[in-house]
Amino acid sequence: MTVLSAQTLGRLGAGVSVPRYDRRQVTAGIAHVSVGNFHRSHQAVYIDTLMNGGAAMDWGICGIGLQPSNAAMRDVMAAQDGLYTLVIRHGDGTWEPRVVGSVVEYLFAPDDPEAVIEKLAAPAIRIVSLTVTEGGYNLDSVTGSFRAADPLVQADLLSPAAPQTVFGLVTEALARRRDRGIPAFTVLSCDNIQGNGHVSQRAFTAFARLRDPALAGWIAAHVRFPNCMVDRITPQTTDADRAALSRRFGIEDQWPVLCEPFTQWVLEDSFAAGRPPLEDAGVQIVADVEPYELMKLRLLNASHQALCYPGYLVGYRLVHDVTADPLFARFLLDYMQAEAIPTLRPVPGIDLDAYAHQLIERFSNPEVGDTVARLCANASDLIPKFLLPVVREQLAAGGPFTRAAAVVACWARFCEGTDESGEAFEMDDALASQLRTAALRQGDYPAAFLTGNRSVFGDLADDPRFTSVYLGILASLRERGVRATLADLDSFAKGSL
Repeated sequence: MTVLSAQTLGRLGAGVSVPRYDRRQVTAGIAHVSVGNFHRSHQAVYIDTLMNGGAAMDWGICGIGLQPSNAAMRDVMAAQDGLYTLVIRHGDGTWEPRVVGSVVEYLFAPDDPEAVIEKLAAPAIRIVSLTVTEGGYNLDSVTGSFRAADPLVQADLLSPAAPQTVFGLVTEALARRRDRGIPAFTVLSCDNIQGNGHVSQRAFTAFARLRDPALAGWIAAHVRFPNCMVDRITPQTTDADRAALSRRFGIEDQWPVLCEPFTQWVLEDSFAAGRPPLEDAGVQIVADVEPYELMKLRLLNASHQALCYPGYLVGYRLVHDVTADPLFARFLLDYMQAEAIPTLRPVPGIDLDAYAHQLIERFSNPEVGDTVARLCANASDLIPKFLLPVVREQLAAGGPFTRAAAVVACWARFCEGTDESGEAFEMDDALASQLRTAALRQGDYPAAFLTGNRSVFGDLADDPRFTSVYLGILASLRERGVRATLADLDSFAKGSL
């Protein structure tokens, strides 16, 4: 077995692709905050592709860990010289391994906050990119306003040289660049949020305004926040994945990344200090990202929500098992075709009906091994961004929303904490206690989940058109179960059940 490091690359088998460039010649031009599996299956791979072609050698990536939980990634990056194995898992069982070398440095802010700030303040860093999750922008899910009272935000305002939030870190680095006459960098959100560039601009300028209105003005004038859409299904890495990589290819990698073959990145061309030639690596550079991001959020991401709660309730634990069930595959296609696609405007170069069928095919890849539990996590952040906009637009247009209401009802039933066989489970959600409390009141007060979670549902909790359909479906889920309910959804739309 070969332990992955810069010194051992030449010992890997012929079936493993390795960097074709001299990593000693790479300098960091991008700092990426929160290096996780998705960043390493997506953005870092595009940069690695450019470098393999002899380009972008001054656009290497410096990973930044900000949270205490990032210490594990710090240790792996140090042990493996920033290298990791990307394994593309094809539906026919083929595994395609590739060692990625574009992450050339990793800094853990709690170890030395000053070093991280100075790294971001240095002229060589021209892009600061982020994957801080959909809930990481500290915005109220109903009002959209920045939560200034957050304790960590307040701590960063009091101690700007020892930031604990991404807002404090980036703002302090920008303040130093302004004071030293160094041009601003671009802030590039790679999170699954509609208008992620606009969202990040709102969050960072709001924080800066709390600290120094003049600095906020400078940021507004000089920093660019491009929108982008990112897509690649990338599950969490398991010990079984590590063992399989070792067994198949003789590589000892502490944190490999295993993902599907499909990848897509659609990017607005708005950068403050240049960018790599990403179009040469397959990135779609466009003037308007919104049609693509709405397509992805309302079809792929919302469909993940649509399959995970009913699928978990009936006992499925792997995503491909859910979509192999004709009842669930039909439910997903009906949601996409009848409810989500009508809320979208045309997407250049994309046949939306074909895209919907392609999603079912992607979800059905057994080699990806994506878990239903992963998709169930953080729903209070995800449902308001992915699914509820479809409900609101269909309500406004007088269109169908029964399948979307069924997803919400399945989530409410899921939050009771047991599946249909009585097996108990823990919820992975920042609002888990609040969600569980509301769900457990549903037997006596069926609307409890909606009215008890207004930070998630807002005015939908008071809309009788939505609540009447939702309550009918929820009652059926609790009395007859998921399968009978999904088979009868058209009856709820007609109000006859």
